[in-house]
Amino acid sequence: MRHVWPLERILFALAGTMTLLAALLAAAVSPWFLVLAALLGVNQWAYVVVGACPASVALARATGRRAAWCR
Repeated sequence: MRHVWPLERILFALAGTMTLLAALLAAAVSPWFLVLAALLGVNQWAYVVVGACPASVALARATGRRAAWCR
């Protein structure tokens, strides 16, 4: 049986990957990439406070998955 990741797991994997990429680019290219890291943090807090964020809405539509707490 295939294990399917819930939306939250995909969202946090994406956010973690993008945060690491932003830190790497800030160190190697330009400190302005820290703005990307800050936007990722704001996006994560939006998810905590509201229960949805732009990335979660887009991922839900793209993958057809729902949040684990909606089941």
